[in-house]
Amino acid sequence: MSYFKTLLSGLAAWLAFGAAVPAHGNPVNEASAMQSVQHLKDYQVVEFRRYVTSDGELAHFVKYFDAYFPEAFEQLGAMVFGQFTERGHPNHFTWLRGFHDINARPIVNAAFYYGPLWREHRVKINAILPDSDNVMLLRPLHADQGITVLPAVDPVTEDHGAQGIVVAQIFAVKKGSEEAFAKQAEAAFEAYRIDGVHPAGVLVSLDVPNNFPQLPIRTDGPFLVWLGVVRDNSTLDKGLAPRLASAEQSLLAGGLLRSTPERVVMDPTPRSRLRWLPTSP
Repeated sequence: MSYFKTLLSGLAAWLAFGAAVPAHGNPVNEASAMQSVQHLKDYQVVEFRRYVTSDGELAHFVKYFDAYFPEAFEQLGAMVFGQFTERGHPNHFTWLRGFHDINARPIVNAAFYYGPLWREHRVKINAILPDSDNVMLLRPLHADQGITVLPAVDPVTEDHGAQGIVVAQIFAVKKGSEEAFAKQAEAAFEAYRIDGVHPAGVLVSLDVPNNFPQLPIRTDGPFLVWLGVVRDNSTLDKGLAPRLASAEQSLLAGGLLRSTPERVVMDPTPRSRLRWLPTSP
């Protein structure tokens, strides 16, 4: 009798699961999709990685990266927040990688770079990647200002791939002025809260020794980085860009920066998590 009870219980669970699965081709509710990534949070260390590919190889590198790497890092406990090509730089590829804390960084990186996936693909990847050393090691300015993990691009319901535009403002701050500049910057960033723009994080330099020296990081900080996701080109050009320019001018005039702010405008690759979703946080 217990066998039949177990069988019926299993059948009921299977039927309940089947009822919860959306029909093929129907988009999943965004709120439900966000619930699915609630366990993917609290990444307090972020690498802002900017690569240069060989001439004519950027599209190939994008395909390799999208196909092989995001889930590999997720399985190891890290997160690929998003990956992008840079407008105005036909050989530039940028991506953001997160770790729960600084101690997780060498563990995850060792598992990946000495593991089977990288060993299989490293020769062809390195052959088209002459420069991968432009890396800022960062942390959220405040604990709640880290990069929110968005649901992975659904290959069935998002058959056009990731949409939108991602903007990064990079401020080179004078050493010793980090706190004062952050207050000025946060006030300036309030002007970016307009329709069609989602703030995606405010990050600052994490001033610690490189605990995985096989991968170089920049030592010319400190930096503060604002990240945002923009709905479309019209919103960027008519709405956000004038506000970015105004903030850059006023913050530079404040005397706490070492150089003119850098603005990086990026297009998400087809599988980038960080992209435009209408109801994203």
